[in-house]
This record gives sequence, C-alpha cells and structure tokens, in this order.
Amino acid sequence: MERTLILVKPDGVQRGLVGRIIQRFEDAGLKIVGMKMVWIDQDFARKHYFDLEERRGTKVFQTTTEAITEGPVVAVVLEGVEAAANVRRIVGPTEPKSAAPGTIRGDFAHHSFAYTDAKDRAIRNVIHASGDADEAKQEIALWFTDSELHDYQTDQGKHHTF
Repeated sequence: MERTLILVKPDGVQRGLVGRIIQRFEDAGLKIVGMKMVWIDQDFARKHYFDLEERRGTKVFQTTTEAITEGPVVAVVLEGVEAAANVRRIVGPTEPKSAAPGTIRGDFAHHSFAYTDAKDRAIRNVIHASGDADEAKQEIALWFTDSELHDYQTDQGKHHTF
C-alpha cells in the first residue's frame, strides 16, 4: 500500500466541492488515513512549493503561493495500491483545459495557462495531488504529523481477502 497527498485548494473549498472531490477517491477504493482543514501562510506555502520557482519561474511561484493562501485548504492523505499514480489519473493534468471530462480538473475547472498568464494569476484547478510516491512522502511529512495519520481496516477489507 502507498500513501499520497491531495489538497482541495481554496478555490475548491470556496466553491463547496470538498465532498464531491473526496467522494471520487473513496469511490475508486482509496482510503482516507488523514484529513484536516488549514489556512496556511506564505512561509508554509513556500515550503510546500519549495522547488516551483526553480521549475516554473518567479511569477508562477508568486501567483501560486498567493492563491493557496487566500483561503482554507482541505488536506487529505489517501492510501491504496499505487495511490500516487491512481490519484493523478483521477485528478487529471495541471491545466484544466487539457483535462479530460471525468477527471476532477476536467469536470470542475476550465482555465488555461494562457488565460491565467494574461491575467497574471495562478491557475485555478481546485486540487493539488502529489506527483509521485517520493513527492508524496515529503508532502505528507510537511502537512501531517504521525499522530494525525491513522491505520485502520475498512469495512470492505474486513470482508475480503486479497
């Protein structure tokens, strides 16, 4: 089993999408092992996006850290087989315009990089998902303490042997 992190970003929280988004992961058989709502500050945002400026430039880094601090975030740790890759498949690509219908970003967002660049703002794509299992470990350690993560058997797991 693998764990990964998702964040329902402020735009997703403000639009009342938290329950619908989390349901997608539960419907896919992923288990919630940690969840909380927090309103992060710029210092925490810089820790979360520690390499974004190097990868995408100062403008993207600034607009992204501003966007994630504009309201509360719902942070969730999910567990399942190849969780990081499966969550990324459910979420869809970073640019909502490129996300297929049926993905979270394809269904709940529509901005493009060109539009947000022209408006000098961050992409509003309602959710963050760890890029891979290694990134997930780093992000989970940043967002959650060990005591905030729970190991339990689901009802489905009690009745099935794999």
